[in-house]
Amino acid sequence: MSNRVLCREASHAGSWYTASGYTYCGSCAAHAYKQVDPSITRRIFILGPSHHVPLSRCALSSVDIYRTPLYDLRIDQKVYAELWKTGMFERMSLQTDEDEHSIEMHLPYTAKAMESHKDEFTIVPVLVGALSESKEQEFGKLFSKYLADPSNLFVVSSDFCHWGQRFRYSYYDESQGEIYRSIEHLDKMGMSIIEQLDPVSFSNYLKKYHNTICGRHPIGVLLNAITELQKNGMNMSFSFLNYAQSSQCRNWQDSSVSYAAGALMVH
Repeated sequence: MSNRVLCREASHAGSWYTASGYTYCGSCAAHAYKQVDPSITRRIFILGPSHHVPLSRCALSSVDIYRTPLYDLRIDQKVYAELWKTGMFERMSLQTDEDEHSIEMHLPYTAKAMESHKDEFTIVPVLVGALSESKEQEFGKLFSKYLADPSNLFVVSSDFCHWGQRFRYSYYDESQGEIYRSIEHLDKMGMSIIEQLDPVSFSNYLKKYHNTICGRHPIGVLLNAITELQKNGMNMSFSFLNYAQSSQCRNWQDSSVSYAAGALMVH
């Protein structure tokens, strides 16, 4: 066995995000990161959807270190070993890892939020595939014991509606007025269902409206983990703190991506 440390480069730095900040989603996501308490956080689980490879389960990284423009983040190999032992996970190749942006987009935020305790925490990146409802439940159950630990922070990566011809999605409820208002209404319907912490209602909403929420499976896993903990008497609430759109769609040629930031509180 070699002792070589494997690193994942910050492959989207300079293109998807630059030295000066995140163009579209930055100020929105900041509302969620403001809730992080670095003094108690020791482990950060980052659940992101797979955009490029077909994946019917979840996958773990094959590296030790995730690079960010700020400082390197260490993967928690102890937790990785526990997860791997379940037989529920695949390994992603370095290529898949570096091509995917859903986890990487959160790394500079994570590094910034944890700056004051930068040598005292590890990360647990998990790439979430196109899970069936029963798989979302299984993974939710598995992650629930980690979610119950106050020293663990869960970050779930998702955009909201991708609207327009280039996204092949053009749902429009004219009763809401302009197209961008219809998009907001649709998104906020989904957001309020997430706030109810009910995975079944969220699945039904997606089946009915097909809203293009790219992180629907990571969200589903989180909702199922919460359901599991609530069964055991744990009291939690989720609230959205901010909502934004990359532009305001007014006609069929326009396109936009919506962003929402929220936080789960354990009481």
